[in-house]
Amino acid sequence: MSAQISSSTPFKSTVPGVAVVGAVNAVQAEILTPEALQFIATLQRIFNPTRKALLQKRVYRQEALDRGVLPDFLPETAHIRNDPNWRAAVPAPGLQDRRVEITGPVDRKMVINALNSGAKTFMADFEDSSAPTWENMIDGQVNLRDAVRETISFSNPNGKQYALRKDGKIAVLIVRPRGWHMVEKHVLVDGEPMSASIFDFALYFFHNAKELIKRGKGPYFYLPKMESHLEARLWNDIFNVAQDMIQIPRGTIRGTVLIETIMAAFEMDEIIYELRDHSSGLNCGRWDYIFSFIKRFRQHPEFVLPDRSQVTMTVPFMDAYVRLLIQTCHKRGVHAMGGMAAQIPIKDDKAANDAVMDKVRADKLREVTAGHDGTWIAHPGLADIAFSVFNENMPQPNQIHVRRDDVRVSRNDLLNVNFAGSVTEEGIRSNLRVGLGYMEAWLRGVGCVPLNNLMEDAATAEISRSQLWQWAKHSAKTAEGHVANAQYMLKLLDEETNQIKKQLGAKYASSKFEAAKAAFATNITGEKYDEFLTTLLYDDIVTLVNTAKL
Repeated sequence: MSAQISSSTPFKSTVPGVAVVGAVNAVQAEILTPEALQFIATLQRIFNPTRKALLQKRVYRQEALDRGVLPDFLPETAHIRNDPNWRAAVPAPGLQDRRVEITGPVDRKMVINALNSGAKTFMADFEDSSAPTWENMIDGQVNLRDAVRETISFSNPNGKQYALRKDGKIAVLIVRPRGWHMVEKHVLVDGEPMSASIFDFALYFFHNAKELIKRGKGPYFYLPKMESHLEARLWNDIFNVAQDMIQIPRGTIRGTVLIETIMAAFEMDEIIYELRDHSSGLNCGRWDYIFSFIKRFRQHPEFVLPDRSQVTMTVPFMDAYVRLLIQTCHKRGVHAMGGMAAQIPIKDDKAANDAVMDKVRADKLREVTAGHDGTWIAHPGLADIAFSVFNENMPQPNQIHVRRDDVRVSRNDLLNVNFAGSVTEEGIRSNLRVGLGYMEAWLRGVGCVPLNNLMEDAATAEISRSQLWQWAKHSAKTAEGHVANAQYMLKLLDEETNQIKKQLGAKYASSKFEAAKAAFATNITGEKYDEFLTTLLYDDIVTLVNTAKL
């Protein structure tokens, strides 16, 4: 797997030490101004060494986990957890009421549709629902610049026009940059690829922070994939320096942290504390949380989980995580956001659609009655259901006043996998189909894929391959009596790929399924395990200009 070399003319950076090695058109060049490149390069030079050191800490922590040193609440930060008096920032303008948030990639049409959806906020995603091709990432910055100024429009090839609604009910924009583990190989600073997190954050912030303030809002972010409060501290330091550099007050930025790793679940108070002047709460990133749970404990047979469909929000370790998150957020005066409803309306089957919508309604009712202040949807067609449930049960903008003092969550609760479940052949095949389908789309530059009436992103593909790896590693026995070892996994992978080949016919040759299968096969045998699918596949979507011309 290696980057593709393009014959396009290189972009000429006039900023010393900064090279843009992806093709750039005239509109994209409006984002990559010398001032913007100088801004992002300064942040990279200051903070990238810390980022790399924190990633190395993850490696050391995994080695300890593999030896059986399981996570616990940190004794050295007990004073932060036990101090009842400190609070985080008050909700920023436009973020008091977040009862329904819609998420999606930074594709131009999808940005317009999401902002028009009627949801309270829109999380524009450079991360798990976007494949980070250079074109996707830089066009996403163009799209968000135009969205902030309310000039964004789009014309489909069939002539259909898209523009923002004129009634003032546009969703508040929140941006999710890529996680600390990702790099942006199309921009080099002093010969080294940029941190993708700093790239995404800094370009958006540089071009839009003052405009957002002028319009009565602010630069708001979702912060993904963190594993410790030290990683939150890094974000806070970046926020402070970035605000100082463009001379806006510290505390203008807001960041909502996705608690989507098992390690972060033990440091929720500390994460809010580190970001307290910029915190807008925490979110239950539940699919990534399950992925992280499997990944971090993958060497231990006692943590083998059953089929993905059986790992619901009511199983002990997930229920404990939700209760602790809500209690922690409300104790500190910030929003506790619920998780994703990934369902897609089924247009041609009313009975099936009604069943799906009933599941969505029940999930949202569970969230609002637990104390969540809002929830996520992946499709505008779910907005009415989510609003109706939250409006009925939460007439006020949020329920931060619901303290949940009754909650007591221990280390053992967060690690409790004592629930009934089984591994089935269909569960294995479903994971194979999701993994293949998602990876094939990702390699084509698509990061958000409808599969089996669910909107799948990288998180669910990560669960799929991690479960397959875990089952193979520990030779899990299926309900049908098969031993789910490496040979069995590869056999079923062949069968599922052949089934796709039959379905696609002549179209299969132009698809990316063979490449997806080859990459997938390396991570489902219980041996090699990459930290992230996105880093495993990234080089395949990197398109560099001929750097000899630079």
